[in-house]
Amino acid sequence: MKKNANSYKKSGVNISLANKLVKHISKISKKSAKKSSSPINKDTIGGFGSLFDLSKIKIKDPIIVSCTDGVGTKIDLANKYKKFDSIGIDLVAMCINDLIVQGAKPLFFLDYIAVGKLNLSKTKKILKGIFKGCEISKCRLIGGETAEMPGIYSKDKFDLAGFSVGIVSKKKLLDKNKVNIDDVILAIPSSGIHSNGFSLVRTILKKNKLPRNLKKEILKPTKIYSKEILKLVDKNLINAAAHITGGGLIENLLRSIPEYYSLNIDLSKIKIKKIFKWLKSKNISDQEMLQTFNCGIGFCVIVKRKNITKIKKIFSKNMTPYEIGYISKSNKKVNLSNFLKW
Repeated sequence: MKKNANSYKKSGVNISLANKLVKHISKISKKSAKKSSSPINKDTIGGFGSLFDLSKIKIKDPIIVSCTDGVGTKIDLANKYKKFDSIGIDLVAMCINDLIVQGAKPLFFLDYIAVGKLNLSKTKKILKGIFKGCEISKCRLIGGETAEMPGIYSKDKFDLAGFSVGIVSKKKLLDKNKVNIDDVILAIPSSGIHSNGFSLVRTILKKNKLPRNLKKEILKPTKIYSKEILKLVDKNLINAAAHITGGGLIENLLRSIPEYYSLNIDLSKIKIKKIFKWLKSKNISDQEMLQTFNCGIGFCVIVKRKNITKIKKIFSKNMTPYEIGYISKSNKKVNLSNFLKW
């Protein structure tokens, strides 16, 4: 080969480094498979397509549910603070928490990582978080793609996307049409900001120094609710659910009730976390806070009042659901009472 000949590597794409990463992924995937009871034909990391054996899953009238999502601009702060071991948990959580809204049990997950220049150490840390998220949600990472894209992403920049598939019996499917008048709305606490509203967070951080006691809160990974929610589904204790993500509490709850029903929310009952109180102090209106952030509520379930005690027993003490409102039929789609307690 000529000395000055053009090559893919000189263009900024290192295939040999990418192959090392694939071997690393295959290795940890096999370790993960040993811990998982999920049926799969064989390890297919590095292949053109991933396999998952559905024949051993005993579910009557099965429905496949699929979700895809990303982590948004939280990635920029992961870069800024050089913390990459938990952003992968966020990626899995954003997909899995959408799956369980319909009562689906997570089966498998695939990831897409795009980078300007492949950094093995950094990418391994991201993958560590993805595997951790899959472990928490009891699903398998069965494939993915890592793309080195010089000129599209600058050297240190990267982006993440995830895709997950779950399964649910038609009888267990959570559907907004199961919601009834006088059903209660229970709020399940978030672990923090989760993965929404970070464009506003970043704008605030450019002008304001984050207090030392809140530094860990900024990149705290999104809570994965699959363990608890699937137990509730199995026991037929909930009618509908809502993952509180982009759009905030009200918009996401509206997606989980019939068009002819109304939400009645007592804002004073919301247990607001310290990180949101700090953000609020930076000249953000209550309305903006509610439609941008989860404000301390990561997930909601809509239930019959008689089931509340049984539901609370499923959760650990620091994640206990609490009542914030109820469902009614009125001229207004949303009825808000009282004020947020900052």
